[in-house]
Amino acid sequence: MYPKQILEALQNVRYPNDKTNIVEAGMVADDIRIDGNKVSFSLIAKRRNDPFIKSLVKACESAILQYVSPDCEVRGNIFVKYPFAEISKEKPLANVKKIAVFSGKGGVGKSTVSANLAVALAKLGYKVGLLDADIFGPSMPKMFALENFQPVSTVINGKTLIEPAEKYGVKLLSIGFFVEPENAIIWRGAMASNAIKQLLEEAAWGELDYFIVDLPPGTSDIHLTMVQNIDFSGAIVVTTPQKVALADAVKGIQMFETEKINVKILGLVENMSWFSPAELPQNRYYIFGKDGGKNLAEQKHIPLLAQIPLVQSLCDSGDNGAPIVLNENSILSEIFIDLAKSIANR
Repeated sequence: MYPKQILEALQNVRYPNDKTNIVEAGMVADDIRIDGNKVSFSLIAKRRNDPFIKSLVKACESAILQYVSPDCEVRGNIFVKYPFAEISKEKPLANVKKIAVFSGKGGVGKSTVSANLAVALAKLGYKVGLLDADIFGPSMPKMFALENFQPVSTVINGKTLIEPAEKYGVKLLSIGFFVEPENAIIWRGAMASNAIKQLLEEAAWGELDYFIVDLPPGTSDIHLTMVQNIDFSGAIVVTTPQKVALADAVKGIQMFETEKINVKILGLVENMSWFSPAELPQNRYYIFGKDGGKNLAEQKHIPLLAQIPLVQSLCDSGDNGAPIVLNENSILSEIFIDLAKSIANR
């Protein structure tokens, strides 16, 4: 075996958002060592806490075993060199109004509200960015019909940045753009937080008026990472009227109101407030209870921003990648436009 064979094999490995392979990108250090069947070398990470570096190491191991020899002893012999951390005094998106959308539990429509709120603000003429921070259950690629979108990098002022997708007037990034849709993301909290920081800080968001962050449900490391790295203008809580959802929503509200986090709650959105069948649009069936979110808002002295009914068209629009707010003939479109106006006023 020769170093040239190793480099040729590594030319089949690419960094997730780069068009060039890792050899051309200068990520393979000049320290390849071959001792019998043992192969060792170093990868030069592009940034500290790179969330993709572990998968890149595995891809290098597989490439060498496939293109050089299956007898190579390479597993555990690829080392990573990290650059020094850059110190930045200013938090990203410093002059942008940043809004967190959260829920105490999953399945209450938080991502649906985030997507429609972002598009509604764009329809009102604002420049909007949307970050899908739900690492373990990213929904935005589906909701914007961007499952096959593959981000590329761009260089601005000498710095390599990720270029967000742009659709319906919204700039969008999601971890779902970097993984196969059917693959589960099995990461520890620190790794997930680092991935979110990269999407936040190393993206070409450009000039924005509003930046919407679709947080994962519950309270976790990711929430703490976001509030440590973003000065949020406020947060919106999404819940259903169901008692189980309301109990978890209370915990989320308390998290944002703690002294350590101290993010203002802009208001509450009650989703799935009632069900109205298409053939009987005037009828209301309170499947998950009546006015649970409204009552919670009153108890916590926070505004009730909207009550959104459960209708088939809202579900279909999310599945079809066209948020319901785009349908100007829908009553739901009016609800989300009013929600966006209310948020802008606050």
